Amino acid sequence: MFESVIENEKSLTERVADQIIQRILSQNLMIGEKLPNEFELADDLKVGRGTIRESVKLLVSRNILEIRRGKGTFVSQAPGIVDDPLGLAFYKDKYKLAIDLLQIRCILEPEIAAVAAQNAQPEEIEALRLKCIEIEQLVDDAEDYIQQDAAFHTSIAQMTRNLVMPNLIPIIHTGIELFNVFPYEVERKEAISVHREIVEAIAARDPKQACEAMIKHLSYNIRNMEGLGNRYK
Repeated sequence: MFESVIENEKSLTERVADQIIQRILSQNLMIGEKLPNEFELADDLKVGRGTIRESVKLLVSRNILEIRRGKGTFVSQAPGIVDDPLGLAFYKDKYKLAIDLLQIRCILEPEIAAVAAQNAQPEEIEALRLKCIEIEQLVDDAEDYIQQDAAFHTSIAQMTRNLVMPNLIPIIHTGIELFNVFPYEVERKEAISVHREIVEAIAARDPKQACEAMIKHLSYNIRNMEGLGNRYK
């Protein structure tokens, strides 16, 4: 009996969470926009405030909503996209994880670049060129370029105009960040230099060349990591 009550309450929380999502969609609430307060939601959805509270917590855990203390509940900056969707933080062997993520990137990113070459807008290509120059300068100055590198690859994914592709970006970001935690003694300039080839292939609307340039870029990274040998195993 007690277990049945708990199960029903869980399903109610889930149902109300779905109703809140539908409300966000139907009212075209944008990223960063505020939701009605707890009293209004409870009245609108015909449930108790406790259920609203639990449903909001559930949506916060899914990175659909965020609570700002003293201000209210808002649509998350990246609705539904959590920081570590695959639970990669729990893998102890970071060297093996870095290699495996690069392999996954080799499956995904060459095709992403090929589709970007077909769909990128001129202003996006120009912005990508500027990111490329910025990264090269940071590398020359021996400064951290992880965020800019992730932004470079994110921009290419967004150029595809594929609705699902941006949701794969956390995997790409994790791969970039993990690769870059290894010492800077690992040669990276060759890999970074291929950024220009990727940009020019996209600008030329050449999917095949964009795909090959991305493979070349990632291959440099794999060789660099493998060159570390057993040191980080």
